Amino acid sequence: MKYGVYTAILHDRPLPEALTVIKELGLDAAEINVGGFLPPIHMPTIDDLLTSDAARDDYLGIFAEAGVELAGLNANGNPLHPNPEIGPPTLADIERAIKVANRLGQTRVVTMSGLPGADSAATVPTWIVNPWESSYLDVRDAQWEAATPIWRNLDRLAADNGVKIAIEMHPHNLVFNPATLERLVETIGATNVGAEMDPSHLFWQGIDPVAAVDHLGELVVHAAAKDVRINEAAQIHGVLDDRHTRFTGDRITNIRGGAAISAWPKGSAWDFVALGKGHDQDFWNRFVAALARVDPNMAVHIEHEDESLGRIEGLETAAEVLLTAARTVPSPA
Repeated sequence: MKYGVYTAILHDRPLPEALTVIKELGLDAAEINVGGFLPPIHMPTIDDLLTSDAARDDYLGIFAEAGVELAGLNANGNPLHPNPEIGPPTLADIERAIKVANRLGQTRVVTMSGLPGADSAATVPTWIVNPWESSYLDVRDAQWEAATPIWRNLDRLAADNGVKIAIEMHPHNLVFNPATLERLVETIGATNVGAEMDPSHLFWQGIDPVAAVDHLGELVVHAAAKDVRINEAAQIHGVLDDRHTRFTGDRITNIRGGAAISAWPKGSAWDFVALGKGHDQDFWNRFVAALARVDPNMAVHIEHEDESLGRIEGLETAAEVLLTAARTVPSPA
């Protein structure tokens, strides 16, 4: 298996320095952002990579020199967003990511399913969290109808380029849990769409990520290592806690469309935390073992979003837990 880092947390430094950090952590792989919500800081010459063999070889040489394997590209964003300044450019980023993955010998592109608006006049997405009455079912089903041709084309493009699209099951998306992932695969007759198994978004929904891996089986094609701590406040506010505010701190994350990631509520119901801060070592041992049962060559990348820890401190904490889990996985026969 491959154990590494999704390098968005290291966008404060050039790619060679980011890869040095990964190597010094004892990890051996990197997942690079190539568009979507975030600009491609660690792949600024994507167009050159698509057309120039020399540019491609030079780029791959950076990884070879660092002793870190390139093991996946990331274009997380909303390709179904009704705002023409967000949806179409994001879709184009995903399509370009698939093509550049082929050029770089990569077989995994991580993204999100996206989410349309409630109707053709909408300017923002609408997430039907629980369609408890029929009008919500109508909106949800219309959203799936809008998504189907787009995702059918993406699946075909991925197949043509020898790439699997790994969908992060994320809130505010059509695909946010195993059932909706399976619905997408079945609806479009997908051959090259699967799941990026990120436990963090499943934990707060009350889903057991190990059971989800076992359930989805070969549909799991990639993985993120990110933890969640459920706090006592969840007993009062529940996990659908909307007390967010606008973020004004030093680590503000601006995203496509002029928006920014919101500030987490004080006394939150749950928090993203470094590995081991929400679920113990035994869980991570079982999670990595479950991934290995699906694919002994699975890539598992730390995604650091613990606001209580610095960039390197958080990666160090997570790497210790992930590498401990790695040592418990039996070698393939």
